[in-house]
Amino acid sequence: MPQKEKKRCPWCLSDPLYVAYHDNEWGVPLHEDHRWFEFLILEGAQAGLNWLMVLKKRENYRRAYDGFDFAKVARYGEKKIARLLSDSGLIRNRAKIAASIANAQAFLEIRTEFGSFDRYMWEFMGGKPKHNRWRRDGDIPARTPLSDAISADLRRRGFQFVGSTIVYAHMQATGMVNDHLVGCFRHGELRKIPPTLLT
Repeated sequence: MPQKEKKRCPWCLSDPLYVAYHDNEWGVPLHEDHRWFEFLILEGAQAGLNWLMVLKKRENYRRAYDGFDFAKVARYGEKKIARLLSDSGLIRNRAKIAASIANAQAFLEIRTEFGSFDRYMWEFMGGKPKHNRWRRDGDIPARTPLSDAISADLRRRGFQFVGSTIVYAHMQATGMVNDHLVGCFRHGELRKIPPTLLT
């Protein structure tokens, strides 16, 4: 008997890389600081562009940004910025590259204050993800009052390219919210993951 095709969120169906990202990463709760930082850089690079374009450049970013080592990125100077701007594998936007360095510096300050960036972010959620019950892509908001609040706090702390819409996309990607449609096979799978409460 042929295996029934899994039902997925429609936004991911245009490319196999998108499908893999949807099936394995999008909406899975993160708890590792280097992964948080990776998504911060990638979401900032994506601003005004297509997320699939960024995914296709992801390995280039990993190489160019020292494996998303935030301590190293925080020390990048003008020579490194020039190399990044000349790298055809990246989105060569000076403002976004400068923001990635400023964000690394602010990231380190949050780690000093909270112990980890992970703890800082999950405190906004009370330590566990929110499972929404959207039925259509059009039901999913681009921003929420909570993403507004997180955006404002990040900007107050010196982060750049962290407007509310970018922050909400970040919350979706990192599993703070489960925005898979209720008809998608991943919605139910993610609901089964035990929440990692703050200690």
